[in-house]
Amino acid sequence: MNKTTGVTGNPIYPIILAIGFCHLFNDTLQAVVPAMFPVLEKELGLTFTQLGFITFTLQMIASVLQPVFGYYSDKQPKPFWLPLAMISSSVGILGLALAPSYTWIIVSMIFLGFGSAIFHPEGSKVSFMAAGSKRGLAQSIYQVGGNIGQSLAPLISAFVLVPFGQIGAAWFLIVSAVGIFVLSRIALWYRGVLEEEKRSNKKRTLISKFTALSNKQVYVSLGLLLFLLFIRSFYVANITNFYVFHLMDHYDLHVKSAQIVVFVFLFFGALGTFFGGPLADRIGSKTVIMASMIIPMPFAIMLPYVPLWGAWILAFIIGFSIMLSFSVTVVYAQELMPDKIGMMSGLTVGLSFGMGALGSVVIGMLMDHIGIMATMQIVSFLPLLGIVGFWMPNDRKV
Repeated sequence: MNKTTGVTGNPIYPIILAIGFCHLFNDTLQAVVPAMFPVLEKELGLTFTQLGFITFTLQMIASVLQPVFGYYSDKQPKPFWLPLAMISSSVGILGLALAPSYTWIIVSMIFLGFGSAIFHPEGSKVSFMAAGSKRGLAQSIYQVGGNIGQSLAPLISAFVLVPFGQIGAAWFLIVSAVGIFVLSRIALWYRGVLEEEKRSNKKRTLISKFTALSNKQVYVSLGLLLFLLFIRSFYVANITNFYVFHLMDHYDLHVKSAQIVVFVFLFFGALGTFFGGPLADRIGSKTVIMASMIIPMPFAIMLPYVPLWGAWILAFIIGFSIMLSFSVTVVYAQELMPDKIGMMSGLTVGLSFGMGALGSVVIGMLMDHIGIMATMQIVSFLPLLGIVGFWMPNDRKV
């Protein structure tokens, strides 16, 4: 594989596509966990509280440790952490398939969480290194792989885990084995790029569009960006984890039919992630970020009240538009702190996991105390808070 590129050079598409597919593999393994919930409830007799703590354990380990691993990798790059991450996730999947008790499931979540925390910042760095001048496109390809993997949870549940039961999770060791092989090849390329940079005594760096900002302005801008991530993650967690209960309660749908509506939201969210990056390359990251906040506002407010056919349509519109910024927020954060590429990736993507976990807990408590419809009505106003993004600096001169 070609080892030479730069942030202003030609993109290396084989590497960009390979790391995108590996992101799909990684997040498919993560998606096995929520897909397994109906099986675990039936076969091991777990309570909803225990199921919630399984998700919390996985997502919090994955989110809290991502910026830590990203920071360390910025200081000392570790190419072979990539296959190591997939090996850790493989151990977690095997443990989940064979776990005889709740305790062993929690241990399995720790391995899965570590795998995700190691993979994401390193994968984002590989995408950056191979992107050349197409950073938005490269980051979109990388992130859309993960989003497609996450969107598979309803299908994994219906077509693999329900027929085969808990042991059905072992089928996904085939996915992880392919991932380990591909990531090993990527790691060799990654190491070659580092060696070439060392020989030439020239480190690959990003020329930021925000060079005129003071340190205080950078941190304020990063704070505003993280607040937008909080809003998006909170709302997406509501749809992916709890909207199914609204569909079942309000429209009297069967669980499988309700899950298909959620799949529509996730699938078109993945498409939005893909188109957001190239769009940001053309019109600027801030413009795309604000569009992903403004467009869903009226539709999110309408969602709890529309008839069922309207819910299908709005699931598509909201999913596509709100996820336009998923990869773009990573690029924007990296522009703010161009000397901390891995850490910014870990912070932004990791925060999405963490806020999703926190949002799930808060939304669940609201539903228990005020009911499903009232919770949906409150959460529908969350995108309105996205107007704070107007105070972020523009990354594109007009």
